[in-house]
Amino acid sequence: MRLRPAPLIVCLASLPVLLSCSDATPVPEPLTEEALAAVTENPGAPTEQLARRVDDLFVKEGLGETRALIVMHGGEIAAERYAPGYDEHTRFVSWSMAKTVTAVMIGMLVADGRLALDDSPPVPRWQRPGDPRGEITLRQLLQMRSGLRHTEGGDPPYESSEVRMLFLDGRDDMADWAESQPLEAEPGREFEYSSATSVILADIAARALSRSDDPEARRQAVADYLQTRLFGPLAMDSMVPEFDASGTLIGGSLIHGSARDWARFGDFLRHKGSYRGVQLVPRKWIEAMTTPSPRSSHYGMQTWLNRPLDDEGGGANHPLFPDRAPQTMFAAIGHMGQYILVSPEQKLTVVRLGHSDAQERKAMLQELADIMELYPAT
Repeated sequence: MRLRPAPLIVCLASLPVLLSCSDATPVPEPLTEEALAAVTENPGAPTEQLARRVDDLFVKEGLGETRALIVMHGGEIAAERYAPGYDEHTRFVSWSMAKTVTAVMIGMLVADGRLALDDSPPVPRWQRPGDPRGEITLRQLLQMRSGLRHTEGGDPPYESSEVRMLFLDGRDDMADWAESQPLEAEPGREFEYSSATSVILADIAARALSRSDDPEARRQAVADYLQTRLFGPLAMDSMVPEFDASGTLIGGSLIHGSARDWARFGDFLRHKGSYRGVQLVPRKWIEAMTTPSPRSSHYGMQTWLNRPLDDEGGGANHPLFPDRAPQTMFAAIGHMGQYILVSPEQKLTVVRLGHSDAQERKAMLQELADIMELYPAT
């Protein structure tokens, strides 16, 4: 007669097997052909890891909608992918990435001798005797510390400066609206991010390039300058800047271009204003754009920096990720999740374009950090 083992002994005997099964590392899903096809032959990072991390941006829940992604390493495309309905010919709106383009244009005008960084800029109403806004310098405007009463992202939204300027009472002459705002702080004393400030910079550029108040003359002067000095030399053939009814470039919000052209712009910044051996804007200007301002450790001149926030800012709301990428990294950032991330130490430029709300952007940024961490700093 065969004795049957007691149930308890059977359970105890099988316990190690059950435990080992529960501790097993989950096997990731096989990569799709689409995911693998996004990565080029020599991407400078492990192909499957890069393909999976790019894929995550397009398929993971809670990140919003990624519409385009380009990873450039050493000046070459390492990965490129688009959501359905978008491709390499699609023009994507910059939103606030335009601010960094505006800063480069101002740098060219300074290099040309048409503007001076530490002078009061040519804004007629500020030059009237006794107007305290005459103390504002071009440098302070670039560093978002003009002291003007500009409130970005107000509550309710229709009372915010950018909404009023772009869509309500300022929409026909945005620069006039932005320049007419009073001071609420001493010029240079406080950092306050403002799309209205970037429109003032665009107006200053138009005044430096055209002596006419005719809207078409102003528009044409700025458009020609951008094309001749920046877009043309960089072969950014898709770029379409928008202007308001007064002929002012909407330099804080509205420039359209393909993902590849935004990547070209980022890589141009990585090379400190040089493209194929031609210095389009002085190296020192790009260095100034990527140096912290006296009033913000994580902002330079119309450009975000991957530096830790100062004591006043805390660390919870950093727009980048200084704990996961070199502090020399910098970025152009646009509304709803437009990013050009530039990391010179990693020879890396990453462009992500899409639509993510504030909560989704926090998670999505960590996915971008995952991609960047595949490339060691040199």
